[in-house]
Order: sequence, then C-alpha cells, then structure tokens
Amino acid sequence: MSLITESALRAMQKTGIPTPFFLGKGDILTPAAADFLRGRGIQVKAFEEQPEEELAVQTPREIPLGVSNRHVHLSLEHVERLFGKGHSLTPMRELSQPGQFACEETVTLVGPKGSIHGVRILGPARTQTQVEISRTDGYVLGVAAPLRMSGDIEGTPGLVMVTGRGTVVLEKGVIVAKRHVHMSVQEAQQFQVQDGDTLILETQTDRPIVYPDVIVRVDPRFALDFHVDLDEGNAANVKTGDRVKVIGKNGRFYSDYRR
Repeated sequence: MSLITESALRAMQKTGIPTPFFLGKGDILTPAAADFLRGRGIQVKAFEEQPEEELAVQTPREIPLGVSNRHVHLSLEHVERLFGKGHSLTPMRELSQPGQFACEETVTLVGPKGSIHGVRILGPARTQTQVEISRTDGYVLGVAAPLRMSGDIEGTPGLVMVTGRGTVVLEKGVIVAKRHVHMSVQEAQQFQVQDGDTLILETQTDRPIVYPDVIVRVDPRFALDFHVDLDEGNAANVKTGDRVKVIGKNGRFYSDYRR
C-alpha cells in the first residue's frame, strides 16, 4: 500500500506530475492530495492490474512520435476546384507513412470568426476531403470540431477553403484528430496488439504525460508512428522524433511499470 500525500505531489512538481494521475492497486490519496490535484485540473484515474503472467511480456517498449500540425486532405474534385482542372498535387517532402507526402500547395481556412493562412495539403488525394485542426485552431476559426478518428466525418462541421484560383465551401469534414498509433501487421505482432486495441503510452520529457487510451491502427501499408496534434505536443513538451514508452495496453498497466 502506498500513501500519496500533498507534500509528495509538491515534490513531484519539479519533474512534472503526470496527467491524468494514475492510482495503482493499494494506493491511497489523502484528502489534501486529492484537493491539490483537483485544484490544478489533474484528473485521477485508477487502473486494474492484470496477473503478472499476462502482461509481463517481452515486447518493444518505445514508439517514435510525430507532432501533426493543422493540415488538409483533398478529394480529386476539390483539388481541381482549388487549383484548376487537371492539376496534380506537388510533393514537397515525404511523411512518416509510406506513400504519403506534404505538398507544395496550401490553402486558407475561413471560419465564422477568423481565418488561418498557409495550411499545408497532404497527398495523395483521397476519396473525401478532411480538415484536421487543433482545438486552439477551432477557437480562432470559430469552428467546434469534434474529436474523431480520421475518416469519421459524418455529423462534423464544415468551413470555407480558399486559394488564389478557387474556393470550396465544405459542408462537413473538420475534425480534431484523436491520438493514435500506426503499425504494420508485423509491428502489431511484435507489440502483441490488434487493430482497435488501445495502448497506454508515457512521454519521456520534463513534462511527463500518460496517454491511457491510444487507438492502434494496423495496416500493411503503415509504419510505426504515434500521432498527436500540436496542442497535445506542446502540453507534453515533445517534438517529432521523440519517443514514448509503452507502459500497458487495453486499460491495464504492464506488471513491471513503476510510476
């Protein structure tokens, strides 16, 4: 049993208190410590432990991280409406996922309250247009984008996209992307997970954060990468190329994890 006091939490402030704050089996939070966390907006969660033989497995324990800024995926129809008939997106640099690239082309996003210029388009073109922004971007634009997995755009808001050659009034497709991990089939086998499972990940910076419910997406075309948006990256003081530690899966810590 471990008694967690306010003084212990204050000492943890030097390196950063994980958010949410997890209570292990037998941990007891004093009333003063609970008030301390509540006053700082830090949520307290408890995880059920699994038998050691189930989760003390020899799997890879680190995943590379990518911080994703606001961007747009365009359908072929919208590529032509914004840049002219027959236009093809121009690759500028490759991205972490095979076959995907940042484009030379950019658009201006216009919402009810404001606009954001120079928003990068990612290629290749898709079957439907999707705009991925952060919650902060939503405040600037005046668009209440919901938290969604990529491709899940039914019931989402739209906005206006503008270039020097055309305009698209988008009826739906604006989301805040839910954090997720890309894995190939072979990598999923190494991490002992399946498509749709969740991982518990922990950053390794001076502002440590635990992500308790990171969706695993498995596809033969994918390469190992953990994606967060700019707001989440800034909150944890991480950057593209950093690595996060795998400390559990499907809502339970690995037996050898120690806070």
